[in-house]
Amino acid sequence: MWVCDGWTGATTWVWTGHNNMAETDRTFFEYLVYVSENHSPLDFMLIADHIDKFFYGALLTIEITVLALLIGGLMAIPLAIARAYRHRWLNAPIFGFTYFFRGTPLLVQTYLVYYGLAQFDFVRESFLWDPILSSPWWCALITFSLNTAGYTTEFLRGAIENTAKGEIEAARACGMSPTRVMRRIILPSAFRRALPAYSNEVIFMLHSSVVLSTITLQDILGVGRWLNGRYYLAYEGFITAMLFYMVLVFLISKAFRLWENRWLKHLKSHNPAAPVPERA
Repeated sequence: MWVCDGWTGATTWVWTGHNNMAETDRTFFEYLVYVSENHSPLDFMLIADHIDKFFYGALLTIEITVLALLIGGLMAIPLAIARAYRHRWLNAPIFGFTYFFRGTPLLVQTYLVYYGLAQFDFVRESFLWDPILSSPWWCALITFSLNTAGYTTEFLRGAIENTAKGEIEAARACGMSPTRVMRRIILPSAFRRALPAYSNEVIFMLHSSVVLSTITLQDILGVGRWLNGRYYLAYEGFITAMLFYMVLVFLISKAFRLWENRWLKHLKSHNPAAPVPERA
């Protein structure tokens, strides 16, 4: 409880020995201060004072991840179609593109774009240097988009190739052109089958966003490293960043689970197990 000194008028906190918060006059904020200062190895008050920076880092992480997934997804659709139909002139270059971005770490790709391109004079003198290639935000977006395009192309190609031949033959028998068959039959079916794999790609891109802190961008992990470095901490920044990532992954998983239940319902078995007969 709070005790007022009659001589000086100062108030001091006195622990009365009660373990139940209802038996004391402390608010939750006061209780958090007391636990943080006396009974916890973590400084919760320091985290609370800088929680706005973590929300800013989460906003930056979500922004680049979502934009990269949108751009990469749009790039992957024509690339996957060309790969699935083994286009004579496009199959080899697209395979090389996907092999490079799937076979090298995202950190190396980011360094090549952000640090590597700056080594060439013609790049620094081009019209793309000042607004785009000199900005770490744009370099990260370009690298992330190309990386996710490589992965999305391959599993979307597999989904296109696994389309039932009967569906395609039925569409052709109805007089549909090849373009309409692709737009009305093959792609919608492939998107649905690729949905579980794409959920893993979204989570992978979210985890890979930790690369942003290596090129001066303050993402979630970057804020955690800044907090630990400024106040000489060991756990607070990283634990807070971990909790933010866990919440985001939970929301992504929940959203994709709802979409899978809606769009993949027709792939589930509709034959329930036969009931066990009762004993006579």
